[in-house]
Amino acid sequence: MKLAILSRNSKLYSTRRLVEAGRERGHSVRVLDPLRCYMRIAAGGFSLHYKGRPLTGYDAVIPRIGASVTRYATAVLRQFELMGAYTPNPSDAILRARDKLRAHQLLAAQGIDMPVTVFGDSPDDTLDLLSMLGPPPHVVKLNQGSQGNGVILTEKNSASRGVVEALRGLYADFLVQEFIGEAQGADVRCLVVGERVVAAMRRQASEGDFRANLHLGGSASAVAISDEEAAVAVRSARALGLGVAGVDLIRSQRGPLVLEVNSTPGLEGVETVARQDVAGCIIGEIERRLGGVSTADSTA
Repeated sequence: MKLAILSRNSKLYSTRRLVEAGRERGHSVRVLDPLRCYMRIAAGGFSLHYKGRPLTGYDAVIPRIGASVTRYATAVLRQFELMGAYTPNPSDAILRARDKLRAHQLLAAQGIDMPVTVFGDSPDDTLDLLSMLGPPPHVVKLNQGSQGNGVILTEKNSASRGVVEALRGLYADFLVQEFIGEAQGADVRCLVVGERVVAAMRRQASEGDFRANLHLGGSASAVAISDEEAAVAVRSARALGLGVAGVDLIRSQRGPLVLEVNSTPGLEGVETVARQDVAGCIIGEIERRLGGVSTADSTA
């Protein structure tokens, strides 16, 4: 097969591992910076160029799209889709996952449990909005935040109101959620590929923090997940249309709750901790979906 990986940095661990896994299985793999791709759109057909040369004949595209380039990079991915390439994570699915409000609505519509979430626009409704959520602590999250950035814990109603009013003054989009104290600063990252969880790790927040993200100093360890947790993770990815996803769960008294579904999960932490070849699983899933066939056109 002829594979493209959309990534701004070919040296990143996740990108390198996908290249290695693809080539080990005998496929042609190329890393493309999505911001260097440019496209022609016409009723008669679609075309893509990269650094002065046409991009044709790709069987599949694996997106590794950072949040800062979401709009343009998903347009490039959509162009590949319109030209007949398969992707485990379609452009529309990535956009669903990146919008936390939209993702939570779609997950809740499928009966997938999560921390109770409220959202509103008018400052006149802040007090009633917080009353819909219940007593503090509350967690305030920027709608487009990632890797734990833009997440604030407030322990009093007055603090929640102050943060909400400050963010509204900055015209920021945000959600407010209930705080799940029994999780004790830990969550479980499940790596979903296709219809199964291929690896999982438990992340623990550093002392004095409640965010378990490894980028913020959290630690990770191997973990065995229950059948219920695996089923929730797979259902969550499917609800957003993602074939590859990092689903973050917290263990609560009422069962597993979904915190977030990440469309571009990092592979380094989970491969290292769980000792699983996640990159190989992703390439294997693409092979399964495409039957291992390759196009004859090898033009780059």
